[in-house]
Amino acid sequence: MEICVCVKRVPMVGGAIMVTPDGLDIDVTMSGFTVSPHEECAVEEAVQITERLGGSVAVLTLGPTEAAGQLRDMLALGASRGILLQTDGAEWGPVATAAAITDAVVGGGSGESAGYDLLLFGNEAADTGGYQVPVRVAHALGLPCLTGIKRLEIVDGDGDGDGGRRIVASREYRGTEEVFEVPLPAVVSVKEGINLPRYPSLPGRLRAKRATIETIEPRPRPESDGLRKVGLRVPESTSTGARVLGSGADAVPALVGLLDDLGVLS
Repeated sequence: MEICVCVKRVPMVGGAIMVTPDGLDIDVTMSGFTVSPHEECAVEEAVQITERLGGSVAVLTLGPTEAAGQLRDMLALGASRGILLQTDGAEWGPVATAAAITDAVVGGGSGESAGYDLLLFGNEAADTGGYQVPVRVAHALGLPCLTGIKRLEIVDGDGDGDGGRRIVASREYRGTEEVFEVPLPAVVSVKEGINLPRYPSLPGRLRAKRATIETIEPRPRPESDGLRKVGLRVPESTSTGARVLGSGADAVPALVGLLDDLGVLS
């Protein structure tokens, strides 16, 4: 099994979210970076599959030079190859991102397949939550696409693909379980909770630190007509607080009045 997992470099936002002065981006001056939780689970799923069936895992991302750090984090978890689609750091939309990934997985647009049996994605990026890239890549490649997957199994069967292998996958929808079976190759996006990602081992970290990251400069593509970012804003938060009504017996009248205002005593 040859698997490619696509991940995205996203900011770690633990406090208040701030927007840049131009209103077009999130201010990440004081933030670290990681990959989306769904995508970390996708890498773990790929590693588990190759541990059972053999093969290798490539991890791919589109982003600035610094995104190589996130690729090394995924190499430390068991991926064997890192591919950086290097940009100037500007945010690419889903149309341009999907086109760049498609070019990369078919040999840089030469039409020669890179030989991946399975393309894994996180269900959505943690920052934009667009849900679009896996579907667009699958459409461009003419491959079956499964989204929102919480259980994934590779089984042997009849038909074309990797020795007749097929995917049996399931997801939850409105309280029921939907089960799908499609042939390989295929595109699958998984959700957090499909597995519990492992902690990187010390040998894994050392191997990732020494690994060579393959770098490709993708050709920028325009987004579809009419699709553009106008601006970002942080929703107004509702303030919460506490009011001291008093102490001891002196607080009883105020408490009764409060309960009456809330309609508890009516």
